[in-house]
Amino acid sequence: MTEPHTRGSHVVEVELAIDQVTIVNPAEATATVRCMVGPVRRGAHFDHIRDSADAIELELTQILAYHRAVEELDPVHTALVTLRGTGTEHLTSAIPGSRWQAIKGTNPPR
Repeated sequence: MTEPHTRGSHVVEVELAIDQVTIVNPAEATATVRCMVGPVRRGAHFDHIRDSADAIELELTQILAYHRAVEELDPVHTALVTLRGTGTEHLTSAIPGSRWQAIKGTNPPR
């Protein structure tokens, strides 16, 4: 695994692995995720799916950890997140025995 790029004191590259996803509407999805590279902050923008050519432009608008809203999610922790934007139709839930789909992007500037 490569080290994430850093700028100042915050992580620029972030990655979430998707366990279960629910498409709420064409512009919104909720997903149970695990933070793989981060921490991932609310407002992060995701622009590609690992190992896929499908286009996405999603913003992380909410993070719920242990049934409460938080501002960021640290690596290896799980949470329920809300993603808004384009490309939600390309998000998929994990299938037993397969690798989880991962979305990659960047945190917002502090």
